[in-house]
Amino acid sequence: MALADPINAAVRKLPIWPFYVMGAVPPFWYLYLGFTGGLGAEPISALEHRLGLLGLQFLLIGLAVTPLRRFTGINLIRFRRAVGLLAFYYIAMHLLTWLVLDIRDPSRIWTDIVKRPYITIGMVGFALLVPLAITSNNASVRRLKARWRKLHWLVYPAALLGAVHFVMLRKGWQVEPLVYLAVVVALLALRVKLPRRSGQHPVRP
Repeated sequence: MALADPINAAVRKLPIWPFYVMGAVPPFWYLYLGFTGGLGAEPISALEHRLGLLGLQFLLIGLAVTPLRRFTGINLIRFRRAVGLLAFYYIAMHLLTWLVLDIRDPSRIWTDIVKRPYITIGMVGFALLVPLAITSNNASVRRLKARWRKLHWLVYPAALLGAVHFVMLRKGWQVEPLVYLAVVVALLALRVKLPRRSGQHPVRP
């Protein structure tokens, strides 16, 4: 744990706003690559995949913050809100790409959501993230108090649904999505089984 002290001291000096600025760039960079041929023969599909994967990766990073602190003493809690909001941002861009560039026909949207289970699961996962994004501010924390913490437990089923969505999207038992699903399950198991230390304040999800 002593090794974590200089890391934590350095982290406390880092401003958070550059993290948001840098995090906002990837969707526009991928869009540029799509228009210039940098995403291969199926740029829309590649754009959807990259944005969705970024969203899932950031959800995993957010879930890993508490176990990282428990096991190593490295405290990245102050960045967790930014990580969560960027995860929502990437997933929203993933959904927007599907709606605007892929499906394009509004009459097909509801049909696809109902008839394609992987889309249904993905939409449910996104819906669970919406209230979390809306309440990820200090005013909501003060107003909701203990209910805020309970509300933000929705990130756990949302991350699990996101990983299942990835597995189903790939069709067949491919290694990459199964690895993501395994990591989500492992992080959820750690979050449930880790006992709270005596005198430790509750950790927000």
